[in-house]
Amino acid sequence: MDFRVMGLDSPLFHTLQHMMDMSEDAAGDNKTYSAPTRSYVRDAKAMAATPADVKEYPNSYVFEIDMPGLKSGDIKVQVEDDNVLLISGERKRDEEIEGVKYLRMERRIGKFMRKFVLPENANTDAISAVCQDGVLSVIVQKLPPPEPKKPKTIEVKVA
Repeated sequence: MDFRVMGLDSPLFHTLQHMMDMSEDAAGDNKTYSAPTRSYVRDAKAMAATPADVKEYPNSYVFEIDMPGLKSGDIKVQVEDDNVLLISGERKRDEEIEGVKYLRMERRIGKFMRKFVLPENANTDAISAVCQDGVLSVIVQKLPPPEPKKPKTIEVKVA
């Protein structure tokens, strides 16, 4: 079905049209349709479930993420590709005690992850992380601004 015939010509309808065409193509041949992998879906869910605040100070960037009940061994802070800050870990369910059963389970469990592309002036050699009162604060220091180039004076020789 072509939405342009009905006067519906917008990016949303183009995307919907593409998705419908793709599903028709994939109906007969599973090789043409590439569904997201399980790891991609798992990573996407982990990132969506990990909200963060990012602040910029004159000398640093601060990333704050709520991590209630986690120990330092459950949290991993890394730098990938020289400019991507990766914060990940796993929140596990408490060990089951015999005779105790859950009446309600609302706290999130499972893996969490966030990736942040760091600005060019971020000093990846000066990163610190502190988890206090259930809030992880990752501090990334800024590089000092480059010195302005001074004009080069060239001596003129008289011949």
